[in-house]
Amino acid sequence: MPEVLLAERSGTGGVSELDVAAAHRRLEVVRDELDRTVAVLNGAHQRHPLVADYPQDPADAGTNLAESDRAEAILAAAKARRVLVLDALVRLENGSYGVCVDCGKPVPEGRLEVKPEAARCLTCQAKRDRQRR
Repeated sequence: MPEVLLAERSGTGGVSELDVAAAHRRLEVVRDELDRTVAVLNGAHQRHPLVADYPQDPADAGTNLAESDRAEAILAAAKARRVLVLDALVRLENGSYGVCVDCGKPVPEGRLEVKPEAARCLTCQAKRDRQRR
């Protein structure tokens, strides 16, 4: 498969090229893992109401509720990350992957390797995180 290069990048990041094919594969792997996680958690979440039909010790009911809350939180996080991955795939297709959506500067290649769905450079992501608190 021939390598497709998104853009020539230079400057402080030290990144000269971004391999679109590799990024696409990474994003697809992450998407597929998230799809499996969501499917498993949806299955576990659907089974939980059946357990509630049986008489339970109050301590067991509390434990089951805590486990259900934890599963719901993990499911919500997986779904949110899946949206970010799908957005990254769209950016990859339209040629804007690897460019910060806020400032237009390159997203460091190391950040994209660790978090391929990253839409922002570290500076802009830090600003966004501070605003969300």
